[in-house]
Amino acid sequence: MGIPARQGKQAGDRWQIETFFRALKQNLKIKTFVGTSANAVKIRVWTALIAMLILRLLQLGSQFKWSLSNLVALLRMNLFTHRDLWAWLNDPFETPPVSYEMEQLPLALG
Repeated sequence: MGIPARQGKQAGDRWQIETFFRALKQNLKIKTFVGTSANAVKIRVWTALIAMLILRLLQLGSQFKWSLSNLVALLRMNLFTHRDLWAWLNDPFETPPVSYEMEQLPLALG
């Protein structure tokens, strides 16, 4: 492999890395780091990578054609909604099920 071909491959790899981190910043809203140590920054980056992989898994696994930004926004809005995740991902505009009343169980003392 010649020098120009190697430089072209490096530029392509660098572009993929830059677009990946741009997607991280846009979708996960990483503005500042709480800690300043190298370990704190590594933990934050690894956490963001794991979150991004989970989001991508949800995006690819659903039958509905989600854009990543729409998926993140709607997941934030429905974070505390009690529904089946895969059913919601496949049909996001379906009316949510009626919420159920949790019955408190008696505490048997004695």
